[in-house]
Amino acid sequence: CGGTLKGLNGTIESPGFPYGYPNGANCTWVIIAEERNRIQIVFQSFALEEEYDYLSLYDGHPHPANFRTRLTGFHLPPPVTSTKSVFSLRLTSDFAVSAHGFKVYYEELQSSSCGNPGVPPKGILYGTRFDVGDKIRYSCVTGYILDGHPQLTCIANSVNTASWDFPVPICRAEDACGGTMRGSSGIISSPNFPNEYHNNADCTWTIVAEPGDTISLIFTDFQMEEKYDYLEIEGSEPPTIGLSGMNIPPPVISNKNWLRLHFVTDSNHRYRGFSAHYQVKKAIDFKSRGFKLFPGKDNSNKFSILNEGGIKQASNLCPDPGEPENGKRIGSDFSLGATVQFSCDEDYVLQGSKSITCQRIAEVFAAWSDHRPVCKVKTCGSNLQGPGGTFTSPNFPFQYDSNAQCVWVITAINTNKVIQINFEEFDLEIGYDTLTIGDGGEVGDPKTVLQVLTGSFVPDLIVSMSNQMWLHLQTDESVGSIGFKVNYKEIEKESCGDPGTPLYGIREGDGFSNRDVLKFECQFGFELIGEKSIICQENNQWSANIPICIFPCLSNFTAPMGTVLSPDYPEGYGNNLNCIWTIFSDPGSRIHLSFNDFDLESQFDFLAVKDGDSPDSPIIGTFTGAEVPSHLTSNGHILRLEFQADHSMSGRGFNITYNTFGHNECPDPGVPINARRFGDNFQLGSSISVICEEGFIKTQGTETITCILMDGKVMWSGPIPKCGAPCGGHFSSPSGVILSPGWPGYYKDSLNCEWVIEAEPGHSIKITFERFQTELNYDVLEVHDGPNLLSPLLGSYNGTQVPQFLFSSSNFMYLLFTTDNSRSNNGFKIHYESVTVNTYSCLDPGIPVHGRRYGHDFSIGSTVSFSCDPGYRLSHEEPLLCEKNHWWSHPLPTCDALCGGDVRGPSGTILSPGYPDLYPNSLNCTWTVDVTHGKG
Repeated sequence: CGGTLKGLNGTIESPGFPYGYPNGANCTWVIIAEERNRIQIVFQSFALEEEYDYLSLYDGHPHPANFRTRLTGFHLPPPVTSTKSVFSLRLTSDFAVSAHGFKVYYEELQSSSCGNPGVPPKGILYGTRFDVGDKIRYSCVTGYILDGHPQLTCIANSVNTASWDFPVPICRAEDACGGTMRGSSGIISSPNFPNEYHNNADCTWTIVAEPGDTISLIFTDFQMEEKYDYLEIEGSEPPTIGLSGMNIPPPVISNKNWLRLHFVTDSNHRYRGFSAHYQVKKAIDFKSRGFKLFPGKDNSNKFSILNEGGIKQASNLCPDPGEPENGKRIGSDFSLGATVQFSCDEDYVLQGSKSITCQRIAEVFAAWSDHRPVCKVKTCGSNLQGPGGTFTSPNFPFQYDSNAQCVWVITAINTNKVIQINFEEFDLEIGYDTLTIGDGGEVGDPKTVLQVLTGSFVPDLIVSMSNQMWLHLQTDESVGSIGFKVNYKEIEKESCGDPGTPLYGIREGDGFSNRDVLKFECQFGFELIGEKSIICQENNQWSANIPICIFPCLSNFTAPMGTVLSPDYPEGYGNNLNCIWTIFSDPGSRIHLSFNDFDLESQFDFLAVKDGDSPDSPIIGTFTGAEVPSHLTSNGHILRLEFQADHSMSGRGFNITYNTFGHNECPDPGVPINARRFGDNFQLGSSISVICEEGFIKTQGTETITCILMDGKVMWSGPIPKCGAPCGGHFSSPSGVILSPGWPGYYKDSLNCEWVIEAEPGHSIKITFERFQTELNYDVLEVHDGPNLLSPLLGSYNGTQVPQFLFSSSNFMYLLFTTDNSRSNNGFKIHYESVTVNTYSCLDPGIPVHGRRYGHDFSIGSTVSFSCDPGYRLSHEEPLLCEKNHWWSHPLPTCDALCGGDVRGPSGTILSPGYPDLYPNSLNCTWTVDVTHGKG
């Protein structure tokens, strides 16, 4: 699933091809060619679940700025050629249903080659050479007509790269609509225009001009069924434009010498269709480009391109741009040079230009510099204040809503400071869902935009120029992704903020003000990817993201100690790898390997350790799977590590440290994680001991190991002890700690852990929650009042909401922790202790989180009651009675933010359910606020 590919050519297959790719896939392949060369990909097979699974193509590294197109469905796409020496593909699949997948052949193209342009369906290609000066020719099989230019020539363009002078023609059925349009101008209309078009239409027109020419396409009529009937245009910027609905689109100006129009309708609802005028602009006349023309909707204001005599008429007036729905226009002067402005009503968000200017375009046209903006209803977001905080997209970390328009405005309390944001997580549907970030409080104004983000690539930091920043999330109607989590804070003016230091990297410089420079390098053995230095620019943005330090796939090590990592550890090593690392120490010494982490695809990806520097050296060990290997020691002064990964699936990878040592000593075993080591002498005959920290147990080895001579070799008497948090156990000590497995890291998926705490008879057990964070609604800790699962349930907890402490009524307590098969979290740290049961009283019941307790007498027959902070309600209002069995009559109530209800009084607070944790799915809450009569 993904990887970095180099070489003159090769093949990429989706994981599992041709038997189906996995659900939830997110695979990225990056193809790197020699500098100044390009890459061509040719699809040999293609089948992805339509509209739900996608293959995104990037002309460069997988960055939103390089996004080219998105492919889905079951039609074989045409060949694609990059404009740079890097090309990337990203496969994204949803949670259900897959198809066969795809197979792609890629080839590195010299700058003098145009590459194979491919063969259209029902077409025939004549010619097998594709270099500069070569010509190829197309024809169609019987019954089909060729639309487009029948002959293509490979020419060298202005940037010294080769490209075909015309697009690949298409072959259409003899009775199908469409055609090839030539000449300096003309009109293209939908079939039967101005009467209704046909159902199930599929028409393609190709407008062809000479190399270097450009084409403008101006619509004079446009009426289609929204979303179901559409016109797709290729050959402009962006590369593909999709048009539908009842509004006349802004004109389209090509960035090539051709435009292709593809008109598709479904099986019901018919409208007038479209009519558009095209005009070719010769290369020698080409003076200005980049404006969006905007003809008016009112038929009386439509301008005529030609007068009755066919002579071009210059226009000094722009058409009336109209007013946006739910907004207003300021200005009524539509003459050349005039500017009009737009604004939106309250609770609506402006999308597009806040102001547009009437300009002279293409010598004879007067047109607006941009089309009229639209006002979209704001559905989510909030106003936030410093000095700092966190917010997330709706439903995070679950999928955000479709058709969302969310606006957040962050304001620094100190007006002399600016706002800095950084993203903990970010993943939007690339190219379709966007987060626009702007400076100040004027939401939607294009002049204030700092960044437009999509996909999963974001800057390290984004900083405003003023004391305000706005963020606008816009999503389309299709399935989304998990969204984002943002941290914000106030920082000093004229600062870019601290971007941090790369993992395994070293930073030189600690100034973050305008014009300050930071320099970076990597620790020994690591390779720097990105910029070696970045500068804080005048706009408060760093000139680039901080670089990353990666571990190379081929390397020699001569330092006495160091680290060996799998590529991209711990994010997953990719596919089709063959890595070799060789460690050299001084003659007469030996090398010791300590495995800190190990996770490879079992039985398919392997790490082999060889005693020497040759491929034929003896193998000390071969490892696969997720079990962390024991330490290894060489017999000589050279070790060779060979790592192989197959074409699909990958694990987390591995983290190995090595050190060298003499013949009469054992290697430094290090200090195990979650443990303390006693002893620093590693000479022959010396011993060291390891004791696990509280809550951890030995998962490998014995408490003490000794450096001994065995079979003529100096080695430790056993494996280095390791300590981990156990999944369950029986505890009978007076006090102790229970940790979730994997603590202090994340716990694993699919766990089922049971702990039994036993105190002496006549005692009770008190547990106190020091830390608790599990996946909300899915990873659950149950606490039972007794020795097993059938004992009464004291509480079931997930998310972050837990009581301060709990008590058992007997000398047993049972804990059960279950996790699902996806997403984990930090888990928990729980202290337990045995407490004496007072003959005349109950134990302290505690105080609810977000609540208060009234009463401190816990003797038999006494009661205590509780209340909650504003915005919360008690789960039950009954007072707690200390009964004769020394147990309270009810469990300790919780303070919950409820789903709806009547709120009374002159003031108060309303909280979403679960607050401050995430609210659950499928809610429908209504609150009624009733204040004093006569007041609002």
